[in-house]
Amino acid sequence: MTNVLLILADDLGYSDIGAYGGEIRTPNLDRLAAGGVRMTQFYNTARCSPSRASLLTGLHPHQTGIGILNRDERPVGYPGTLNRRCLTVAEVLRANGFSTFLSGKWHLSNDPSRPNDAWPTRRGFDLFFGTITGGGSYFDPKTLTRGETPATDAADRDGFYYTDAIADEAVRDIRERGSEPFFLYTAFTAPHWPLHAPEEDILAYDGIFDDGWDELRERRLERMIELGIAEPGTTLSDRDPTQPAWQDAEHKRWQLRRMQTYAAQVERMDRGIGRIVAELEAQGILDDTLILFLSDNGASPEPLPQGDPARFTSRKDLTSGTTRDGRPIRVGNYPSIDPGPDDTFASYGRAWANLSNTPFRYYKKWVHEGGIAAPFIAHWPAGGLSGGDIVHQPFQLVDVLPTLLEATGSTFPEADVPPLEGRSMLPAWRGGTVADADLYWEHCGNAAVRRGHWKLVRAYPDPWELYDLENDRTELHDVAAEHPSIVDDLSAAWDEWASHVGLIPFETTVGIYRDMDIEERRAIAIASAEDRV
Repeated sequence: MTNVLLILADDLGYSDIGAYGGEIRTPNLDRLAAGGVRMTQFYNTARCSPSRASLLTGLHPHQTGIGILNRDERPVGYPGTLNRRCLTVAEVLRANGFSTFLSGKWHLSNDPSRPNDAWPTRRGFDLFFGTITGGGSYFDPKTLTRGETPATDAADRDGFYYTDAIADEAVRDIRERGSEPFFLYTAFTAPHWPLHAPEEDILAYDGIFDDGWDELRERRLERMIELGIAEPGTTLSDRDPTQPAWQDAEHKRWQLRRMQTYAAQVERMDRGIGRIVAELEAQGILDDTLILFLSDNGASPEPLPQGDPARFTSRKDLTSGTTRDGRPIRVGNYPSIDPGPDDTFASYGRAWANLSNTPFRYYKKWVHEGGIAAPFIAHWPAGGLSGGDIVHQPFQLVDVLPTLLEATGSTFPEADVPPLEGRSMLPAWRGGTVADADLYWEHCGNAAVRRGHWKLVRAYPDPWELYDLENDRTELHDVAAEHPSIVDDLSAAWDEWASHVGLIPFETTVGIYRDMDIEERRAIAIASAEDRV
């Protein structure tokens, strides 16, 4: 039987890896792309937890209980935890005779401190090593767990780096597997902030980004067109209007250090993927393993700290406030703080995220193309995937589970859960056709529906915009005023979908935030203001 390896990157931009036009060295992912299939119009759902919920269940995130993030906002809002009205891929494949393993980030439980029904081991995974919560230090990750037992002592060993540990555990799972086929979900936190990487990896990118974000965005698009990722004639979106031209940017050495550290995080993840693939080869099962690689949302423009620095640093799910040897953590995006070491906590900023999402505008959290367009690689020689093919048909996260069912010959167990929302992508990967379907999104009031080449989208609380993606993939020319009937049809379809999935209006969520304590509300307001395009 076919094995499945599902690899998820965290906050990786659409065009960061080499196979999609980026400058970052990713030879192992590029090899998988050259021997498999790349998709140019695959979509996630714009944010960590909702994307993971949709990826693992074949449902839209709102149906799973995770409409925003993993925060309990009941009784008015979402529970922020994976509910029992859905089955995970691990539960489905285990019922079909698979061994199931998870190495890496979970982020689907509103209680990361105590085992509960939304923990991996209770949602179909035989083995689990990783973090229950979302982000955090790469040198000292919080909520590090093996099974249901704290495993923070794993970070005691010299040279511990979370990306390496995730890959090492995945290799161990493959090496020690039984005779059953396996499903291995490898969920890296790279390259999500904080910017943490070994110094030698950062220095290896000296000179690579020196020409700055403006020129690099232009060169990326040229490579994307050469590779077939972008269509000839694709127009590059303007630089983010909140950001300076590179020639006018201050503190260039520090700015370069930020991007170099981000790149080092991605390359380190690629090396880990290389070790996993090498183990599949050593076991003689690479050709019979369906490997999928994608990112959970577009590149992140998120500033650090988010809100009050002292309050942010006190978040025990992120950091204890000091390094393992007692030095204070320096939090924030300041030129006085060179990111990379374990005593820093920084992000790479909006201008570099704009490069990561070339050629699009917008970012993580929005459902314009920059927030939801994902790199997606499928590699499966025994499954008839042609080497290096590029598939342009649009698909989204709900289509992954139906694809895995067809690829593995598995059946969906009888259960009192909603039917799967997607359809198999396998025929499209093999050069055939798959019937088109409407695609839908909503996150934090940002909303979209795509039907064929038309995409209706809005950034909350702005009005609907309409784009012809066949001729304007970068969403530069809003034609809503020219096609009012299409706007009406698609907005009505979106309203029906919202009702179908149990979407809670974002105005309701805003009301929940309004009732929070003043410090929490202040932190959200600051982050939202800094995020606003």
